[in-house]
Amino acid sequence: MIPSIAQCFRLMEQYAMLPNIREHSVMVGRVAGLIGSGLARAGRDLSQELIVTGALLHDIAKTASLETELRHDELGREICLRHGFDELAEIVAEHVVLKGGPPERCTEKEIVYYADKRVLHDEIVTLEARLDYIIHRYGNGDEGLHARIRQNFAQAHAIEARLFAELDFSPEELGERLNRDLFLLEAFGA
Repeated sequence: MIPSIAQCFRLMEQYAMLPNIREHSVMVGRVAGLIGSGLARAGRDLSQELIVTGALLHDIAKTASLETELRHDELGREICLRHGFDELAEIVAEHVVLKGGPPERCTEKEIVYYADKRVLHDEIVTLEARLDYIIHRYGNGDEGLHARIRQNFAQAHAIEARLFAELDFSPEELGERLNRDLFLLEAFGA
């Protein structure tokens, strides 16, 4: 089962999602939705509902994990399963790090993963800017961890290349296209 956008917002309330995390999730939803609709125009058969709701709920467990050692991606997967959103569970579980590397053709999961990497707080940024933030915020001065984070972002770059090979705009035009199209603005209550 895939939740409606209204259900996603109710779950954000139920799990006490902080306003800044909610704003981030909405922007990730807008970015993922724009990419998904562009791929649909290019002839790809993807579930726009799965893309948008996966993006909206990707950080559903972030608030709960802030004061603990719990991983928000794993806890988010459990929350999705608890609510019967089996299709979303793996998207949420792999929005931080994809298992098995990027596939030949990107699916809904890779779109949400990539969109999350392009949004810092609630602003669209380059992968490099987001990488710098992640290393400063979560790297703890640990060079081994920095290397793993960089490796994860190398995967994000590979996905970016695959996605934008099929889209009619470039990664640099993402913010402009989103603002021009005002993609899903009403659906997200903005």
